[in-house]
Amino acid sequence: MNIRATDGGGLSGHCKVLVEIEDVNDNVPEVSVISITGSIQEDSPLDTVVALFSVTDQDSGDNGRTVCSVETNLPFALKRTVDNYYQLVVQSPLDREKVPEYNVTITAVDQGSPRLTSTRIINVQISDVNDNPPVFEKSSCEMQIRENNIPGLLIGSVRAADLDTEKNAKVTYSLLPGKVTDGLVASYISVNSESGNLYALRSLDYEQIKDFKVTVRATDGGSPPLSSEVTVRVVILDENDNAPFFLYPLQNSTSPCNELVPKSVEAGYLVTKVVAVDGDSGQNSWLSYELLKATDPGLFSLGAQNGEVRTRRALSERDTSKQRLLIVVRDNGLPPQSSTAMLHVLPVGGFSDPYMKAVEVSKEEHEEDGTLTLYLVICLAAVSFVFLVCIVSFAFTGTYNSGANFPVGPDSQENCVDSGAGSLSQAYNYEVCLAGGSLNSEFRFLRPLFPTNLTQKNSSSFY
Repeated sequence: MNIRATDGGGLSGHCKVLVEIEDVNDNVPEVSVISITGSIQEDSPLDTVVALFSVTDQDSGDNGRTVCSVETNLPFALKRTVDNYYQLVVQSPLDREKVPEYNVTITAVDQGSPRLTSTRIINVQISDVNDNPPVFEKSSCEMQIRENNIPGLLIGSVRAADLDTEKNAKVTYSLLPGKVTDGLVASYISVNSESGNLYALRSLDYEQIKDFKVTVRATDGGSPPLSSEVTVRVVILDENDNAPFFLYPLQNSTSPCNELVPKSVEAGYLVTKVVAVDGDSGQNSWLSYELLKATDPGLFSLGAQNGEVRTRRALSERDTSKQRLLIVVRDNGLPPQSSTAMLHVLPVGGFSDPYMKAVEVSKEEHEEDGTLTLYLVICLAAVSFVFLVCIVSFAFTGTYNSGANFPVGPDSQENCVDSGAGSLSQAYNYEVCLAGGSLNSEFRFLRPLFPTNLTQKNSSSFY
């Protein structure tokens, strides 16, 4: 600027004054973002550019020179390009499941004194990729269901978690092919594709299938889809749905069960042992025996656990020859089930062969009577036929040789003759006697039916 000085006499003078202003560090650096990526994929490679920005400072000299930096614990770094332009790039792998987003703070510092600092925060979103398969809590699990269930009953559920997001985390469930005994697993059990609930498709029977295994697969909706599997062991629990069954004496048998006991036995004699089984398991198959009814309740005892039938006292002559014992067996289920069987005890004087045969015959009298009668009829027919042939042959031979006729009584049924001196002297009647229930037969000859002197008229007839 120009300065003029004038005195009172009218004289003046002037000069030019140059004023230089020295800069002081009174302006902070400015960070200006030029471009930024809203989100980057978690599988982005290293040195991927996230943002581009510039830093300016209105001061001069050292006051206008700036330095930028970011936090060192972040997976990002700054790269200086030209002048005061910088790039924010990826310097280490990203994992959205661990850190879904970052707030990156960019710090700009000038070189003035005192130094001035400014910051700018850039938000970086990490987008998901399908890099995590669904994961079950356990690789195998066990579920239980009672037998005789209704079809469609819920057995249990399986759950798989996926750390990804959106469609990459959408899990669907399915059954892998397999077999249960002789059928496909898909005919026994089904799984809800969305919830993972397992349902029984049919009524299960513990006595046929005690347990089986199915494999459930969980698949996410990513591309490509990822999956994992879990093995489910389905255990069928027993219910008391089977009544005990007698093996001895055989239940529902058509023939009675007889046990022989010597009359000379004392108290405590083991007569026999009843045996029963139960198709259930556990306490449902625990059996106990009870003597429900007896011809003489004080004569025999029955072991509740072992099924042993023993005498309570010595047998006497007053005891009946056939003792009937009605035995019941019960299981320990809820509610308990039971079965009954009849046992016949026959007191005998001794185990002799004739008595044993007689008892055996009485046990099978219905079958053997019919067979024996058939055999006897066949034998009688055969003997009668042979005898008739013999009679005809003898009659023909006698007629041819002597020309005489054989007299036969008019009231006789079957006769045989004894010829003497070329003529019939006597006629005999025969009878076959069969004893019922015996294999022995008797053949008896009776007295002559008519006198020795027969008229010619009567002897001319033959029957």
